This record gives sequence, C-alpha cells and structure tokens, in this order.
Amino acid sequence: MYRQLLMLGIGCAMGSLHAQSSSFRFAFISDTHIAAPNGTPEEDLRRTVNDINRQTDLDFVLVTGDITEMGTDAEIRLAKSILELLRIPWYPIPGNHDTGWSESGGQSFIRLFGSDKFYFVHKGVHFVGCASGPYVRMSDGHIPRDAVNWLDNLLDSIPASEPLVFVNHYPIDSSLDNWYEAMDRLRTRNTLLALCGHGHANKQFEVEGIPAVMGRSNLRAKAPGGGYNWVEMRADSIFFTERKPLEGTTRLWASVKTGIRQTSTEFRRPDFSINQQYSQVKPQWVVQSTANILAAPLVVGKLVVVGNHIGDFAAYQLKTGKHLWTYHAAGAIYSAPAAAGDRLVFGSADGFVHCINSRTGKGVWRVEMPGPVLGCPLIRDNIIYIGGSAGEVYAMRLEDGSRVWTYRGLEGPVVSTPVIADEKLILGAWDCHLYALDLRSGELIWKWNNGTSVRNFSPASCTPLVRDSVVYIVAPDLYLSAIHVRDGKTLWRTREGGLRESIGLSADGQVIYGKSMQDTVVAYAARADQPMVLWKMPVGYGYDHVPSMLVEKDGSVYFGTRNGVIYAIDPKRQVIQWAHKIDHSMVNTVRVTSKKELFATTMDGRLVRLRIEGTAGFK
Repeated sequence: MYRQLLMLGIGCAMGSLHAQSSSFRFAFISDTHIAAPNGTPEEDLRRTVNDINRQTDLDFVLVTGDITEMGTDAEIRLAKSILELLRIPWYPIPGNHDTGWSESGGQSFIRLFGSDKFYFVHKGVHFVGCASGPYVRMSDGHIPRDAVNWLDNLLDSIPASEPLVFVNHYPIDSSLDNWYEAMDRLRTRNTLLALCGHGHANKQFEVEGIPAVMGRSNLRAKAPGGGYNWVEMRADSIFFTERKPLEGTTRLWASVKTGIRQTSTEFRRPDFSINQQYSQVKPQWVVQSTANILAAPLVVGKLVVVGNHIGDFAAYQLKTGKHLWTYHAAGAIYSAPAAAGDRLVFGSADGFVHCINSRTGKGVWRVEMPGPVLGCPLIRDNIIYIGGSAGEVYAMRLEDGSRVWTYRGLEGPVVSTPVIADEKLILGAWDCHLYALDLRSGELIWKWNNGTSVRNFSPASCTPLVRDSVVYIVAPDLYLSAIHVRDGKTLWRTREGGLRESIGLSADGQVIYGKSMQDTVVAYAARADQPMVLWKMPVGYGYDHVPSMLVEKDGSVYFGTRNGVIYAIDPKRQVIQWAHKIDHSMVNTVRVTSKKELFATTMDGRLVRLRIEGTAGFK
C-alpha cells in the first residue's frame, strides 16, 4: 500500500546556512521521563540543568519530548519546576509518554508549558517544533492535523531560502504514520536538520536527503549518570557533542555538512491500492476535520456526530455529509458520545460533562468536574454513567446533570466506555485495575488487578465484554482475562493469540473475537471454565496495536487498523469479505448500521460513510 513519488530533475540548494549571522551553540535534551519508577530521572535532569547553567556559551535549550513518564499533572509540574531553573531560554515539545497516558489528554502540557509547539528565530535560523502524539489511544506517532495546518501557515510566512531546523519527538520516518506530510513540506525549504528523540540513543541518519539526528535520553540507564548533547551550528557544518555532567566528559560524535545537496528522485508514500481489490466498497462522502478525531462516531436518527481534538463537536447529515452544526467545548474531546431522545452527552478535557440538543447543537447543560473527562458515557434509564480523570466515576441525571452518586476510589484516568452487568457498573482505569460499582449507590463491590503494578499494562482502553456473568477484558500485557461478575475473581487468563485492547462479542454471545498484534483475528469460546481458541485467521493487516473494537453485525465482523484500513470478515468461513483504506492513520471503532453501510473516523480527523454495493469481489 505504498506508491513511489517521483521527483525528477531535482538539484536543490538545500542545507545552506547563508542566512545565519554567526556561529552559536545550544543544548539538546531528550527523554527525561520524570517520575519513572526508580526516582533517578529527576536527579539526572537536575544535574543536567545545573551543568547547562555553568556553561557560558550555550544560547538556548531544546527539549524533545517524553519529558514525563505517564503525562500526569504531578509529573508535568515537577518537570517544569526543574526546567524552570535554566537560566537561558528553553523550548519543550511533548512526546508519546506525555500524551498517550495523560490524565488530561495532553491539555495540561499545553497549559503548564504554554504550548505543544514552538517557533523562534535565532541568528537567522528558524527553529520549528511540534507535537506528535499519540493522544489517549495507543497508536503510531502522528503529527496532529491542527499542527499540520499550523505548520502550513507558518512555512508560508518563512522565505523558502532561509535555514530551518525541524524538531519532533519521533524520527521523521514510518514510526510517524504521517511522516510524509512533514517531509513533503520540509523538502521545499532550506531544511538544515531534523532533530528528534524517542530512541534513547545518539544516532545520525538521513531522511529523503535531509540530515537527521536523534539525541540520547537524559536518563543514566546503566551508567553512573545521565547526559545530553551540545549542538554547534557553524556556517558550513553542525557538530554534536555528547555531554555527561557527572563524569564531566564530552565526546564529539557527529557532524553534518551543510550546503547544496542532490535529493533522491524516488520516495515511498502510502497509497490506497488495496481498494482496487474490492470495488464494491465505495465512500459515499468524506469529511476532513481541522483536528484529530480519537473517538467513534455516533449515528443518531438522520445525523452523524463526533468530537475532535480542539473541542469541536459537530453534526453531519447522514446521507450527504453536509455540516449542520458545531458545538464548541473548551478542551479536547476524546469521548465517544451517548444519546437518549434528543440529547447528546460527552465528556471533554475542559473538565465538563456536556449535554446538547441533537436537533440544534445548542447546549442543554454542562456540569464541571474536578478534572478532565476523557471517558465515554453510558446512558441507562435516563442516568449517565461516566468516568473522569480526578479519580472519580459519576452517575448523573440526564435531565439536568445533577449528581446521583460519585465514586472517588480510582487512582488513574478513565478513557473507555463502562458496561452494566448484574446491576454493576464495570470499567477500567489507567491504575492497573478493573472496577465493579453498585449501579444504584456507586459503592465499590470489587476491584480486579491483572497481577502487575505497571500502569502501562492497565485494562483501561478496552471496553469490557460481558456474557453469562463473565467479564472479558484484554490489556497491553497481551492477556485475555475472564473474570466473574459476582466477585471479581479471575476465572482464567490466556496469552494465546497475542491480543492487545481490541475485542468484540458475537451477536449470539457465544464467541469472543480478538485482533492480535500480528496480522491475525482470533476467535475464543465465551465460556467460564477454561480458555478455548476456536480458530485463528491470518488477515494481512500486519503489525497492529491500536484499540479498535471488533463489531459483528449481520454475520460479518468489522474492525479498523493502525494504517487506515477497515476489514470485513466472514467468521464462519474465515475469509475476508472486503477491505477498504480510508486514511493512513488509526481507525477508531467503526459504527456499522447494516451490512451495506458503516461510518468510521480516523486519528487524522477523517469521517467517512462507506457503502457496500453487493457481494461481488468477496474473497
């Protein structure tokens, strides 16, 4: 699913420092991981900050992401308090650890550091840095759609001949699912260098003719102390020196020669060629949002509604995709909405639960919570159940948002949708636990742990399944677990199949479907006594780690992947019915309305209505 982009006869004057007024040096810090388990990252960063302050010839500092371990507000405040001790200007961007598990969905980073992007000019060189996610859901890195739009506007204001350094947490390669969007822009400019972190190692490489350098982590790892880099920019070269403050040593390890470079004539780009195999699947309409979408769309009567990363919650006409109205929240929306009558309910990182009228898009009420609300609501009997990021779960009246009860025992944020079973509300959080609360009182009935204290392995992103008083859940530890609804006791756990956060239940409740991390859909018997694999089906989607639930409807199973492809398979014959690529980024859980129609959203902000016109071409 890649095409070759041909660039013929290119002899670009790239990499020239002719606009630079004089040589200068700066510090390059990356991957500090403040609040990692053993407590040494803070010591390493303080030592680095003190070392930088002792230097007399460093002009500024770049901090290229993964500043914290889990992106909590406490970690961000601690990191900021240390970095604020720097006596020269410093410019941070977030990494995946700052946004992927963040209790605020990355919003606290912006609030405390001022932005998740930066731009400044120093002695004639333009420095441009932006975020790369992913946000709240596990996926590849992705430069947010609003950041791409920001980059376009910024580059339009910079003369193409002036030297530029691009800064991102991820390398500008396929570890970013939209790396090509950055490269297509940077290659039209006098881009001297692309700087990144993420890999925890000093590394020099090249991307499509543009020099690139990855900086080491500031962590000590197995060494006595941590380290960072000094970068010296001269008229014809850029030099990288590793600095280890504890040892007091320096080591020149890389140099980049600037000047005229001949770029390659062929570059690989993702394409939509898979769609040629299944011509019966056709987009009826496509809407491109101005920001990322991290939640499934909802079909309500003749509307399709969804929220995005900059707080816009919009409604579109089901048949045509025509925009009807937009309601704006003051923070990112990661919450898939729920509907009851003419009311739509969702949470936002602005710290409110919002209720709006589906016909008009006008607010009915909004209720402020003690922290961001990233979880998805569930409505039953006009009561809303939703988890927040302040260690709380709420039951609220649909009529006016008034509180029925509040449970205050969570130790991490909720990002998924709760389920109801045996008059219990069941949901997971990023605190290693799955909870069962009394539906009427909110009292804790049981709390389940998968045997680890590692928060990254929490059963948080997967919506639990329930069948015959058994809860089924998968987590990043790659185990499928069966838990008794009554008391939270583990019935069985299996790692066979290698699932990660993506499961679904058959229409008859007899089969659990799971998407493995390696190209395979696995079916398990929904039974309490022991794990039983019914079949495994190689599908061809490759490596996949995104939480996109599997949905069965009318005899087909549907799911999305990290690279923008939606699959429909026949679970009885275990064959692919069709596959259709709608984007190059993660597909959220799809909404299937019939065997002939579904709606899907992608991380890059695309909302699509697909129509399946028959069975011709099925495999």
